[in-house]
Amino acid sequence: MSIADRVRYPEFLSRVMTAEEAAAMIPHGVNVGMSGFTGAGYPKALPQAIAARAKAEHAAGKPYKINVWTGASTAAECDGVMAEAHALGQRLPFNTDPTARKAVNSGEIDFIDMHLSHVAQHAWFGFLGPMNIAVVEVLGVTADGLLIPSTAVGNNKTWLEIADKVILEVNTKPPAKMEGMHDIYYGTAIPPRRMPISMTHADDRIGEAYLKVDPAKVIAVVETHKGDRDNVFAVPDENSQKIAGYIIDFLAHEMKMGRLPKEMLPIQSGVGNVANAVLAGLLTGPFENLLGFTEVLQDGMLDLLRAGKMSKASATSISLSAAAYKDFEDNIDFYRERIILRPQEISNHPELVRRLGIIAMNSMIEADIYGNINSTHVMGTGMMNGIGGSGDFARNGYLSFFVTPSVAKDGKISCIVPMCSHVDHTEHDTQIIVTEQGLADLRGLSPKQRAQVIIDNCAHPDYRDQLQHYFDRARLKGAQHTPHILREALSWHERFSETGDMRV
Repeated sequence: MSIADRVRYPEFLSRVMTAEEAAAMIPHGVNVGMSGFTGAGYPKALPQAIAARAKAEHAAGKPYKINVWTGASTAAECDGVMAEAHALGQRLPFNTDPTARKAVNSGEIDFIDMHLSHVAQHAWFGFLGPMNIAVVEVLGVTADGLLIPSTAVGNNKTWLEIADKVILEVNTKPPAKMEGMHDIYYGTAIPPRRMPISMTHADDRIGEAYLKVDPAKVIAVVETHKGDRDNVFAVPDENSQKIAGYIIDFLAHEMKMGRLPKEMLPIQSGVGNVANAVLAGLLTGPFENLLGFTEVLQDGMLDLLRAGKMSKASATSISLSAAAYKDFEDNIDFYRERIILRPQEISNHPELVRRLGIIAMNSMIEADIYGNINSTHVMGTGMMNGIGGSGDFARNGYLSFFVTPSVAKDGKISCIVPMCSHVDHTEHDTQIIVTEQGLADLRGLSPKQRAQVIIDNCAHPDYRDQLQHYFDRARLKGAQHTPHILREALSWHERFSETGDMRV
């Protein structure tokens, strides 16, 4: 398939060029909005050409760095190559690439961690400065100049609107039959002119199938033919299966008690092996006609759609393993009728999460005994990936689960600690904590009641006595609402930093 088959707008064909030629149009120091969300829909050619240019400029003794804003994470061929070439000055709002992470934690890259629902609107409000150039992957251009979105929508709508100039990467690898799968909402506005979003069901379509761009802003069109990052999901291990089992049993109990409707509320699931284990549990669970309303469509939701257990799934990105992606391509007609891809300011919108009653399931690094959650920082200072969309769903969801194995590093780290070394979600946003040890339902409990339930149900046996001893001694000192021994509260993290083991 030639690029002319995908770019049916004649004016843009005259702007087709190589990635190297397009990269030459991106000067040092500019703000660049790139497409991409969780390893899908990111530019495949421009980042590598930018990296090559950065290396050449640096070799000539000249500065070259750009500031990159995306929807969420990209891939090694995007974030990774630019970080390796020292081409990134500022980066937001999320990253999973290890090379870029190292540069963030060394202080080379100024990383801004943001709630994903905030990114587009903060850029639109002008809080982040001007967007000089947008680099957006699309599947094609219609004869009318409309853009066919790719495997991730992310913040592309806003980038195309606010950028001074636009470079399009037309990727001919994803199936052309994805056209029509997207739902791009153009009803947003800047306060005080905002209106309610007219969505009352997770599978409502409220927008258009295409992205819009001012043709005069498009300065380059680059052809690519390459798939997204291959997301490798391990077979759910015993701990993941236990966590999934606790959640499935809890949901069934809530339904029996009348606190969940029999048709079940829409499901949001974070990224990773535990999340896929929960989705696998739903595949064999008692629930039917499920709806997905999430950020990222993973293998597990495809399985639910294919089995008829889930009727529709709404997301902003499709991020799959190689085997699942082949199934998606081979059965694109089936999935196009059941998958809706939206901008992330809609997929993560607090108004919609609350109205629809989303059941949110997200991972964490650690929780403390009072229910505060650290999703982002290792030992309080080292950035892992970012908060992502977990806060969008945790604070506004009907039910909110935070999940993790109870220990890490072969038991040398307890994921239940006296005090979190960094807090992303306060105790006020935490309803349910689940580890392979059990489930702690924190609804309606005071801080001291929460602490005992978390210690009893979620802590690993190797650490349970240590936590209980800390809690008992804390209750003998000072105020009794949220008892702490401040000189010891972070001593577990300090001990790990010094000895490599949290255990006494």
